[in-house]
Amino acid sequence: MYDKLTKSDIKKIQDEIDHRKLVVRKEAIEAVKEARSYGDLSENFEYYAAKRDKNRNESRIRYLEKMIKTAEVIDDSSSDDEAGINNTVTVYFEEDDETEVYRLVTTVRGNSLKGMISIDSPMGKALIGHKVGDRVFVELDKGDGYYVVIKAIENTSDDSNDEIRKY
Repeated sequence: MYDKLTKSDIKKIQDEIDHRKLVVRKEAIEAVKEARSYGDLSENFEYYAAKRDKNRNESRIRYLEKMIKTAEVIDDSSSDDEAGINNTVTVYFEEDDETEVYRLVTTVRGNSLKGMISIDSPMGKALIGHKVGDRVFVELDKGDGYYVVIKAIENTSDDSNDEIRKY
C-alpha cells in the first residue's frame, strides 16, 4: 500500500475504524443473531446477507488498519506561493484555452468529480511545488503529455469535510 497520508487523514481513518468497531460491528452481530433465529440456515437468505455484511465490515476494518500501518506520513504544509497538499490551484490549459480549478489532496481523498486530484496523479505530480506563473509539463506516458500554466494558488488547508474514499 504505502499511501501518502497526512496526520488529518490518519485521524479520519482511525475515526472510521473506531466507529466500525464500536457501532457497526455490534449492529452486524445482532443482525446475524436475529437472522439465525429464523430457523433453517440452509434456506435462510437473511442469515447469509447478515453474515456478508458483517464480513464486509471486518474486511474494511482490516484494510484501514493496514493502510495506517503501512502509510508514509507526510507534512501538509507548504509556502504561501507554491502548490502543496490541500491547496486549490487554478490551471490554464494552453491547448484547449480553458481554465480549471483543482484541489491537491492525498490519494485516499482524491475525487476528480469534486475537483480533488491526488498528488500522485500526473496532474498532481506536475503541480506540486510550483508557483503562480509557472508553465509545467503534465507527463501522461513516457514523454507524452501537455503543458499547463498555474494561474492562482489558494491555501485551503481545512480538510474537515473531505471524505476518505471507499474502496
